[in-house]
Amino acid sequence: MLTRYLTGAVAARTGDEMSGPALLVLGLAVTGSPLVASWLLAGLTVAAAAGGPLLGVLLDRAARPGRLLALCLAGYAAGLLVVLLGLGRVPDAALIAVAVAAGLLGPALTGGWTAQLPLVVGPDRLARATALDSMSYNAAGLAGPALAGLVAAAGGGGPAVWMCVGLLVLALPLAWTLPHRPPEKGRPPEKGRPPEKGRPPKRGGAPGSVRGDLIAGFAAITGNVRLRRATLGSMVSCAGLAMLVVSAPVLGAELTGESGHGALLLAITAACGLTANALLSTRAGTRAETWAGTWTGTNSWEPVLVWSTVVFGAGMALAAVSGTFALAALAAAVAGFGEGPQLTALFAIRHREAPERLRSQVFTTGASLKITSFAAGSAVAGPLASWSVSAALLTGAALQLLAALVCRPAARA
Repeated sequence: MLTRYLTGAVAARTGDEMSGPALLVLGLAVTGSPLVASWLLAGLTVAAAAGGPLLGVLLDRAARPGRLLALCLAGYAAGLLVVLLGLGRVPDAALIAVAVAAGLLGPALTGGWTAQLPLVVGPDRLARATALDSMSYNAAGLAGPALAGLVAAAGGGGPAVWMCVGLLVLALPLAWTLPHRPPEKGRPPEKGRPPEKGRPPKRGGAPGSVRGDLIAGFAAITGNVRLRRATLGSMVSCAGLAMLVVSAPVLGAELTGESGHGALLLAITAACGLTANALLSTRAGTRAETWAGTWTGTNSWEPVLVWSTVVFGAGMALAAVSGTFALAALAAAVAGFGEGPQLTALFAIRHREAPERLRSQVFTTGASLKITSFAAGSAVAGPLASWSVSAALLTGAALQLLAALVCRPAARA
């Protein structure tokens, strides 16, 4: 079952990673307007920041969350098809609205899918499965944009969008057959029944209402100090990641005269993240103490999150002072060896700390918050990198250091 889970995750997430660049190329080719193309991309990505919490509630309330994930995949693919077939025939504003609607389902491909991992494997295999799941993000981040670029270069944006749709459709039956949740865990508690252990009490809204579950989900994140630290730290780190993504093409152009070499730097980062998680998956056992040691008490994933974020920042700092492309490539590799384990540690903390009945909402809300932070970081990174790419990268490194401090467990008395 884990193999089916990972196959579907890689297919869905690669299709998701392809969709943004493919829509950008398609919109520019058909309309000739960079504005329309950018709005299609913005609609698809920004909407994902808003859709996470509600989608998480629906997944947590579903007895068969895999079937809901499959419907989300179908909706996402259908939205891409409508945009593909409608460009040049349907008003641009209507297609942008379709992209926004499709983007609302985006968190299903990331946090929503990852939240189902405990239904696929038992607690004794969860640490290794989490590392493998993180690898699917690295693989998709590496393959998605590359495939979009290759297909678009060969045949234009249309075939690239068709490939996105094909990958999403490939993942659909794999999502549909994910394990179901035991009935007593797939429905809201009966009226008058005390809340399940580990679930924050409802505040506002009727018992079992969507509004009540939304409030409980946010309370689970803000009320649990470990979840709160990890979530806030991941948001700060994601804003720093935006500095790297935006700066890479500028750095590549400065060092080699070709902005395309910036994409190679990002590919190196993704590949090294994939390698780091592959190594980590071979050593992760039931508990992270078997290979990572401990920082405070039993919170053994926290030091992994902290130190991987530090390594990520060190790679960005090295990139800021690189005077040759070879040194920049080394810096990208260092950043990747930090970014990969960082994601695994973040997922492991969420799996460990999230209340069972709110797990999907914790993951999808976390994904939405990271998307929001990335968008905010990108907005700042553009003007900053135009002024000084070194300043942008050093800002990103400083944000990683801040994220590490936020994630660091409080010292024991």
